[in-house]
Amino acid sequence: MQHRATTKSARDWIEGFKITPAIDGLGPIAARFIYSLRLIALHERARRDPVPELATRLGSVAVASKSLALAQSISATWPENVHVSRFCCQLLTHDEATIGAMIGAACDASHAQFRSQLAGLVRPDRIHTLWDHSLGLVCAESSGAS
Repeated sequence: MQHRATTKSARDWIEGFKITPAIDGLGPIAARFIYSLRLIALHERARRDPVPELATRLGSVAVASKSLALAQSISATWPENVHVSRFCCQLLTHDEATIGAMIGAACDASHAQFRSQLAGLVRPDRIHTLWDHSLGLVCAESSGAS
């Protein structure tokens, strides 16, 4: 059976913007990445290297480096600056919610769902890079490598 990625209509996008999702609605890998993304943003504003603190908080240099690689890939492919909430906030920005869903699809190894999350937002030729970096993070998280 072949699955097709569905694209959202403009009405679906607008209705989605009315909802403010919470971080506890994400899976554990996606939630950890959103916190990592917030920490990376904080360090970028302070012009400091985020890897040492990421490695300490995540308990793994491999997961920290994969998180940073994915964050950089998102930054390079996203159509505008990624908006993140404060580190302590339980609510997600719409960018964070999309990224969380993207990571969730990677955790499920669903390339079709991954593409569906990004359809109309990220150029199709850039999705492959995000997929590869997302799988790299999921593999590092799953292996428990340090």
